[in-house]
Amino acid sequence: MDIRANEFKDQVVVITGAAGVFGSWIAQAFAEVGARLCLSDIRQDKLESLKQSLDLADDRVLLHKTDLRSSDSILALVKAVGEKFGAADIVINNAGIYPGGFLLDIDLDTWNAVMDINVRAPFIVSREFARQMIKAGKEGKFINISSGASRSMRTTMVPYCTSKTALERLTKGLALELSPYKIRVNAVEPGFAPGSEVSLLPQEHVEAVSSRNPLGRTSQPQDVPNAIMFLCSSQASYITGTTLSVDGGGSAGSMVVYEAKKEATV
Repeated sequence: MDIRANEFKDQVVVITGAAGVFGSWIAQAFAEVGARLCLSDIRQDKLESLKQSLDLADDRVLLHKTDLRSSDSILALVKAVGEKFGAADIVINNAGIYPGGFLLDIDLDTWNAVMDINVRAPFIVSREFARQMIKAGKEGKFINISSGASRSMRTTMVPYCTSKTALERLTKGLALELSPYKIRVNAVEPGFAPGSEVSLLPQEHVEAVSSRNPLGRTSQPQDVPNAIMFLCSSQASYITGTTLSVDGGGSAGSMVVYEAKKEATV
């Protein structure tokens, strides 16, 4: 039996963007250790498919079709969790979009959508669930899914990079202001995992990014959930306001070699 089941059994875990690549991996990991789940996404059909794949009883899972650009929809999500489970124990702000384009080409609607979903929504989600936790007397945990893009600007990805930098500052701010309530807030920067249906990427981009990773692979299903579970566990009880990179060394630097000699002599 996974020893983490002792930590997370019957814990209420809320995951936004649950129908996405990372969201489904996170949901699977917490389901396996006995957590109760609230799966939030705007794609109801995908949520239904995820619930079926997790094989959870109705009393252990809540599906919520959430429009993260709508404050009312977010408030409805928090209310639904309260009505079914009492209060959340863990909230994972996983939802995010990353449309590309040069700044001179990007329209205002695209810019606003990125900021609404990647920054504004995590703020409202965190504020409202924190209020719920405080009223219930719970020492909750928040995890914001960020990106190495928060520290390295990328051409054609400026809105996304900007949003993730803001999200990491929000993480620190929430950590400071929620610390009196023993609520911890951290961020995780996942490595590259292609396959999103919301933000499609050309195959050339996928191959280029994958080939530059120091550990030579993309993010796998266990990588990010393992990091999240550590940060939400008692082993990390003295960790808040920090960011953990789980990216195969991608944020450490470039593996591109410009010299004619491409490998060290061993």
